[in-house]
Amino acid sequence: MADLFERLDRGRPSPPIEKAQEPSPAQKLLDWLQRWSKPTISIRDVHIYGPGSIRNRKSTIEAAEVLAKNGWLVPDKAHRYDMRKWQIVRKPIAHPIISTE
Repeated sequence: MADLFERLDRGRPSPPIEKAQEPSPAQKLLDWLQRWSKPTISIRDVHIYGPGSIRNRKSTIEAAEVLAKNGWLVPDKAHRYDMRKWQIVRKPIAHPIISTE
C-alpha cells in the first residue's frame, strides 16, 4: 500500500516555498552603499548608479533620511541649493541591517 501512495505523491507539485520579505528601500540603499567607493553620495549618484527600485527623487530622499537617522549618513553641504549630499559613515559590519521601527 505504501508504494501506491509514494507513486501518487511523486506526481504532485512540491509545496509552495514562502517568499522572503522584500528589503526596505533604506536597506537596499545601505547594501549598495557598502560597495560605493567614494566618501560622499548625492541624489544624482543614486539615480545613475544606485539600486533600480529607488532611482526616483522621493524614494532616494526617504531612504537616505532613514539612513541618516540611524547614523549611516551625515548630511553634507552641497554646492547647489537644490542638491542633497551625504557623507557616508563606514562601520565595520559584515551584513548591516536597519531596524524599521
